Amino acid sequence: MPEKRIIAVVGATGAQGGGLVRAILNDPTGGFVPRAITRDLNSASAKELARLGALVVQGDVDDEQSLKTAFEGAYGAYCVTFLRPHLPPANETATARNMARVAKATGIEHAIWSTLEDTRQWIPLSDNRMPTLMGHYKVPHFDSKGEANHWFTDFGVPTTFLLTSFYWDNLVNFRMGPKKGPDGKLTFTLPMDDKKLPGIAAEDIGKCAYGIFKRATEFIGKTTGVAGGHLTGTQMAASLTAALGQEVRYNSITPEQYRAFGFPGAEDLGNMFQFKRDFEEYYCGARNLDSARALNPSLQTFEAWLEQNKNRIPLD
Repeated sequence: MPEKRIIAVVGATGAQGGGLVRAILNDPTGGFVPRAITRDLNSASAKELARLGALVVQGDVDDEQSLKTAFEGAYGAYCVTFLRPHLPPANETATARNMARVAKATGIEHAIWSTLEDTRQWIPLSDNRMPTLMGHYKVPHFDSKGEANHWFTDFGVPTTFLLTSFYWDNLVNFRMGPKKGPDGKLTFTLPMDDKKLPGIAAEDIGKCAYGIFKRATEFIGKTTGVAGGHLTGTQMAASLTAALGQEVRYNSITPEQYRAFGFPGAEDLGNMFQFKRDFEEYYCGARNLDSARALNPSLQTFEAWLEQNKNRIPLD
């Protein structure tokens, strides 16, 4: 029986990486074994992955030597970065460079780089339709990832560029779901007008990534996007109404109003939604639902995700 090939998974205790690790573990005949990389071996999430059967190793994306040890001997690598509020977005770009350089040095045969668009290709910094943030970005957490794409190409790493979508889990983890107004009615607020928002269950991103690895070299050198649904705010509100058993109204506001909410990251998110709204045709087209389902036949719809998660959505 051929030896299983190792996939080194950065961010294994996070949403995307954790989904990939579990997808590999749930397919014992698939020919792969996950190596879960985490900063903290003693975290509850790391211990849970070990309990499920993953090899959990310590690795720090900001420390190339520890990352090299974590990548050594692996066939594939799942590379993802995280926007940490206390660090500038350029840190993400530098982290991606570290991963690309180490992937090349360790002979990774297939890397998947979880990326997003560099929105400045559509909206230059000189374009006043959208405010420039931090002097260098339109949508910092998009632009910093898109800017890093070239490192994988420059270092000659066989790479699939995976465009992700809005996490429906944000309705839970970042309290972006419906809220009760002064009249006690629930409203779901987005600055999207009547445009469609590609969204996905975070776990499904990892499952789609596993589908890419299973297709061998088919996606190397290509960019592919994934989503579980393309839904307007009105459609999402209707699904929320059905799941929660009480009316949820869609509250369409402008990006300017969203940016003015003032919470940390409001300007970044306001610009993000504006980009998705203003370039809906491109953005949805880059995240084909049929292609995503071909990679992950168990891909959840928004309604299926709600059925499993409706009781976790805070409504206050």
